[in-house]
Amino acid sequence: MTDRVHSSAKPNGAAPAARTATNGATNPPPFPATKSQLYNPTRPPYRPQPNYRRRSQRRRVSCGRCFCLCFFWSLILLTALLLVAAISGAAVYVLYRPQRPTFTVSALRIGRFNLSTSSDDITHLTTLLNLTLSTKNPNKKLTFLYDPLTITTISNQVLIGNGSFPSFTSGPSNITFIRSSLSSVSQVLDAESVKSLRSDLKKTSSGLPLKIVMDTMVVVKMEGLKSKKVGIRVSCEGIHGQPPKGKSPSVASTSNAKCKVDLRIQIWKWSF
Repeated sequence: MTDRVHSSAKPNGAAPAARTATNGATNPPPFPATKSQLYNPTRPPYRPQPNYRRRSQRRRVSCGRCFCLCFFWSLILLTALLLVAAISGAAVYVLYRPQRPTFTVSALRIGRFNLSTSSDDITHLTTLLNLTLSTKNPNKKLTFLYDPLTITTISNQVLIGNGSFPSFTSGPSNITFIRSSLSSVSQVLDAESVKSLRSDLKKTSSGLPLKIVMDTMVVVKMEGLKSKKVGIRVSCEGIHGQPPKGKSPSVASTSNAKCKVDLRIQIWKWSF
């Protein structure tokens, strides 16, 4: 009786290993395909997008750096210019010792002063004044070149007369006399101005308080150099006068007259 050998049974649930014999070798099971091996004809290939955010950040940083550098160098340049101007001004002051010109009222004669009221209760003012001033240049190395002068006479904010004087040159340590006629023809006055003038005319001891204002432009010449034009205003106060009696003009009191010279610096449309 022939014996039969039976192979041992496999455990339940275990699948037999798949083997493929080729020349006595056993091949491993195939691996799943990678993403690069997958191809979808309906989907375009993947392309990396450029990082615009980093570029914009770099541009912002570079622009901010340029702005800081420009501001820094501009500040240094402005400081250097101011320093040079200050040194130049100090040098000019030490060498030339510049001083403002002085003005003095020599005489003021009132030839006409008429207040007339018409039937329609309108008051007109007609005046004629002859003014004589003198200006002195106290500098020994500077020359003043004056533009034409505009001269105005005022009494308590009321315009009395206008005049002018042509341009002239005042050399070092020179005295120049200024003579001008100031007039006003049929100037219409309001009630407040008429009241103020009539009140001052009744004061026989002092009379009308008069103020003389002159405006002009001046160029300062230093040897071969010339400055830009600078505006000046000359204000002379302390003058009192009375209307003339008859045909002879009256002489105003100028013994207490004092003149002040102020610079008129104009920036855009404003004057200081």
